[in-house]
Amino acid sequence: MGTGTWWWVAAVVAAWTEVLAAGVLLRARRPGLGPGAGGAPPGPEALALLRGGRRAAVTVALVALHQRGAVAAGRKHTIRANGGPGRTRDPVQLGVHRSLRNALDLRALALRPEARRAVDALRAELGRAGLLRPPARHRSARLLLAAAPATLAAGLLAAAAAGEAPGLLPGLALGAPVLLAALALLRLPPATRTARRLLAELRERHPLPEHRHEVTDGRLVLLYVALYGDPALALFLPRFSRDGGLLDRRASGGR
Repeated sequence: MGTGTWWWVAAVVAAWTEVLAAGVLLRARRPGLGPGAGGAPPGPEALALLRGGRRAAVTVALVALHQRGAVAAGRKHTIRANGGPGRTRDPVQLGVHRSLRNALDLRALALRPEARRAVDALRAELGRAGLLRPPARHRSARLLLAAAPATLAAGLLAAAAAGEAPGLLPGLALGAPVLLAALALLRLPPATRTARRLLAELRERHPLPEHRHEVTDGRLVLLYVALYGDPALALFLPRFSRDGGLLDRRASGGR
């Protein structure tokens, strides 16, 4: 093999190394201490975080605060504080309420330091419980996976510069499996298989009702919002969700 071929082979090996390292980082931890680890299901904010990420967790916290009259819809699709947080020790609810010194839209609220720290602490707890891939490892894995195509491209350029670029079929035979493996790993959600199974089981046990009058327990409303997101918000809290900008306006036609 000439120098150019060696460059291409080395690039393929390096790309595989990046993909395999990412796969190791993305492996879910064994369940440890944390929500759901001891048999008790995670709370609504934790379930929402597993389903839809930071925005979903903050939304559930806002619904809980709204049930106690602690927040209300503000102007122009914002949320404002409406008194103290009430009797709660929930860190996410307290972090979200402390963030509302001024009226904020949901996107800005989810990025406020107090709210971010509370959600990040919950995320770390879910990671220890084996329900979420640890955020730092997830980010590192995605960087490695994004680097794999660049590594292959660099190998092709080096081989071409040496006048020995691989043909189409040999190039595809070596390069395509790496790219497909990287794409498959990139599509892995932050929630682990255990978490997705838990959400599916809870949805099976708690299907979304057709009419809001069927549910009178506020804790069940939180569970439905955690499990279903916008459909539950539109069902149980249509005015607050619409006026406060909690609904995904892209999915609802911008209304």
